[in-house]
Amino acid sequence: MRFLAFILVFGVAVFGASANADAPKRVLALGGAVTETVYALGAGDTLIGVDQTSVYPAALTRRLPNVGYVRALAAEGLLSLKADLVLAGPEAGPPEALAQAASAGLRIVHLEDGYSTEAAIGRIAAIGAALDRKREADALIAALNDDLALVKREVAAAKSRPRVLFLLQAGGGAPKAAGRATAADAMIALAGGVNAVTGFDGYKPLSPEAGVAAAPEILVMMKQSVDALGGEEAVYALPELAGTPAIRNRRLVVVDALYGLGFGPRMAHAAHDLAVSFHPEAKFPPLPARPWMSAE
Repeated sequence: MRFLAFILVFGVAVFGASANADAPKRVLALGGAVTETVYALGAGDTLIGVDQTSVYPAALTRRLPNVGYVRALAAEGLLSLKADLVLAGPEAGPPEALAQAASAGLRIVHLEDGYSTEAAIGRIAAIGAALDRKREADALIAALNDDLALVKREVAAAKSRPRVLFLLQAGGGAPKAAGRATAADAMIALAGGVNAVTGFDGYKPLSPEAGVAAAPEILVMMKQSVDALGGEEAVYALPELAGTPAIRNRRLVVVDALYGLGFGPRMAHAAHDLAVSFHPEAKFPPLPARPWMSAE
C-alpha cells in the first residue's frame, strides 16, 4: 500500500500539480539537462525558449524558439523572449552575455557545475526551487536515488572492471580522449568501468603512442562523433587505436550525447545502459519505467 501511495503521489506531483500563482510562467532554459529537468518536473508548459543542446523531449523543444549554442549566447537573444526566469546550466555562456542580460533586468538562476550524482541532484533541487515546484523536485529526486541505488548494487556485483576510453571527435586532427573531471569519466565510473586515461583533466588529443599505452578494452563515442568520422568501420580504422583490445574485439559503444553524458533526470537509465554494455557477463534487470522517460 505504501508503494502504491508513492506512485499516486509521484504521478500527481510530476504531472498533475498546479504551480503557485507566483511561480515563473515564462522560462528560458539554457542547457539540455536543464530543459529535461523542467519537463520532468511537469513545467514544460512554462518554457518559452531553449538553446541548441536542448533536444529532449523533441516534441517539446522542436516547437520552441532557439537562442543559439549554449556556450555562445548573445544578450540580445536572451532578452528578446521576455522571460521572467532564465535557468542557466553550468555550460551557459559566455559570462559577459549573461551578465549583460542580467544588468538589463533579466532574472537568471545560475546552476552549479559538477559531474556527480550529488551535483546533478543538487541542480534538480535548485531548478525545483526556482520554479516553485519543491514537492515535484523531491519526488523526482527520490525516484532517481532509487534508480541509482539499483545501478550501484548491480555494478558492485559485476565481476569485470573493463578499461574504457571515451573519444570525442571535434573537427579535424586527432580525436580527443576524456581524462579526469569530465562527464565521461564520471559516467564510466558509475557504470563500473575504469577510465583508461587518467593523467590529465579535461580532453586532450590522443596520439597513437598514448592510445596503445591506454590499452582500452572498450571504446565509447558519441553518435555525432561516429557519424562525423563516417561510421563504425571508420572508428575501427583509427590509427590512434590500432592494435588495442577494443579494436581487436570490436567493442565500440555509441551513446547519445545528452542522454549518456547530460547528468540530468535520465542519468540512472544512461548508467544502466552503459553498465549492460560494459559487463556482458552480468544479468542486469531493467530499471523501472519513469514518466519523464516516455517522451519522444
